[in-house]
Amino acid sequence: MNFFERQDAARGTTVRLVLLFTAAVLAIIILVDVVVLIAARPPDVASVIPLLIGVSAVTILIIAGGTFFKMLALRAGGSAVALSVGAVPIDPTTSDPALRRFVNIVEEMSLASGVPVPRLFVLEQEPGINAFAAGYSPADAAITVTAGALKQLNRDELQGVIGHEFSHVLNGDMRLNVRLIGLLNGILLLGLIGVRVLYFGGGGREDRKGGAAPILVIAIAFTILGFVGQFFASLIKAAVSRQREWLADASAVQFTRQTTGLEGALKKIAGVPTGSALRDARSAKEVSHMLFGEGGKSFTQLFATHPPLFERIKALDPSFRPEEIEELHAQWQAVPPNGLAEDISLGLAGRAPAQLPQAPPTPTPTMRTTPAEVSARVGTLTPEDLARGAALSSQIPPELRQLASQGSTVIPLVLAMALDTAPEIRAAQVAIVLDRMGQPDAAAASGLADLLAVLPPQLRLPVLSIAAPLVAAQPKPTLDVLVTTVEELARADGSISVFEYCLTRLIAGYIRDAQDPSGRSRPGRTDVRRVESAAFTLLAAVAATGNDDPSAAQRAFTSAIAALIPGASVPYQPPTDTWRALDEVWAPLDALEPKYKQRLIEALVVAIRDDGDLTLNEAELLRTTCALLHCPLPAFIA
Repeated sequence: MNFFERQDAARGTTVRLVLLFTAAVLAIIILVDVVVLIAARPPDVASVIPLLIGVSAVTILIIAGGTFFKMLALRAGGSAVALSVGAVPIDPTTSDPALRRFVNIVEEMSLASGVPVPRLFVLEQEPGINAFAAGYSPADAAITVTAGALKQLNRDELQGVIGHEFSHVLNGDMRLNVRLIGLLNGILLLGLIGVRVLYFGGGGREDRKGGAAPILVIAIAFTILGFVGQFFASLIKAAVSRQREWLADASAVQFTRQTTGLEGALKKIAGVPTGSALRDARSAKEVSHMLFGEGGKSFTQLFATHPPLFERIKALDPSFRPEEIEELHAQWQAVPPNGLAEDISLGLAGRAPAQLPQAPPTPTPTMRTTPAEVSARVGTLTPEDLARGAALSSQIPPELRQLASQGSTVIPLVLAMALDTAPEIRAAQVAIVLDRMGQPDAAAASGLADLLAVLPPQLRLPVLSIAAPLVAAQPKPTLDVLVTTVEELARADGSISVFEYCLTRLIAGYIRDAQDPSGRSRPGRTDVRRVESAAFTLLAAVAATGNDDPSAAQRAFTSAIAALIPGASVPYQPPTDTWRALDEVWAPLDALEPKYKQRLIEALVVAIRDDGDLTLNEAELLRTTCALLHCPLPAFIA
């Protein structure tokens, strides 16, 4: 399946989740009603119906309340999930070898796939090998690994695990997983209430007089219902998660084009004493459906959130035999694995990124592609993309990487990216920053402008991708001023370049998604005919921007319309203010159903490349458009 088909499949999974949740709630309501009838023993039939209505209403309120408040707690997205299970944030500038390796792998995959670098966390007290990705969208994603994974996996194995987690980031699995936590919290709440009542209300004078007996019966019943809720929760998790884990394993192999990394990680889980289990049972239970491996033991495979470990290994290594698991136990018990030491022995430590084929230098680097090739690359990675991401990462100057990775310097860095090279224009822009954001930011941004002016064009947006999580973490008032200030800087010379528009829209989009991740994460359901005006405006603007010759632009627009809506006849009317017109199209077009987004992106490629070539500016405009439509696209031109 491509990205758009996976989006549709995710919607089908969501429907299945809602149906399973509804069935679980109905079963729990019936059981609660039965328990209350037995405990209350109503004197006549006439009093049964009001009693059942009241009890059912209270049960629904408890479940809904538990779901609502959990969803509210997780509204901040991936970081909230990571922090809720005790994970510790990782400093992106860390010099710790194991953490540095983790940061580098994630950064390379982010730059390759066209998504902001996720926030990174570690479960410091967990010796098992595990990891999970959480969030509503790539803009608020967080990837967490255990200390055991960092210590015991070599670089290729850790890359295989992170590739598995990146599949969840790109496929929309994270959004479903976070909502699953909230929904299941509601049906588990009754059991928690029962335990609390037993703990705090189990003694006292009323017990001896018999007055508390009904309360105790109900408390015991609620505690039992907690086990029923756990039964349904485990069943729902298993029904939703297992197939997605198979797909994530397959994607990890596709990303890296080698099975040894993922296979090695799974074999280490099979062989080391700690396996993938988490010591914190509460954390293991809450995020079990998100984890790379089983976080605890399942009573039966029916409730397992992951396929059997042996089957996952055998899918990667068909020659693997069950008795080899005992051999792995003996091997790792005798000499516990050390990932960093293995990196040295395997030649993985300090390995230079693979060099991309070098084309002859040209004033405007271009590449040829087709609409189908572009849509096929949305939301996925190839080994070539991964190599390109590693190459881009290695070319970013250390000083800029440090600035992009520190909360104290990331705002001036972003402001400096919008400063012009012409002295008189830059002076006016610095005055704008001084007026809007104050002397410290104005001075810092001015000091960084020359450093950014010599940065190769293809590295500017990757630097922004590294800076994105720390930008989004700034206070909301700061971010509101930052967005308006960057837009003023872009317009300071009376016009906006393609790069300036990409910069302003990406910053605004990252911040918007990070501030309200749960509200902007659902695949759309709109038919293209309902937003055709916005689609026509986008295609006309892109055709005009990508083709200097008006007749070529008109041909590109006509061809793009035919690709979007076969048989449609629309006059070519490029907007007078291209960038302001584009600002109005993103919201309606982001609501498109996935299959129509695919068609729109293919039409965009037609509109951009009427001359057959895609320039760096055109590629970045296409990638920005895809990002604003929540369809991440890898870099094209290195």
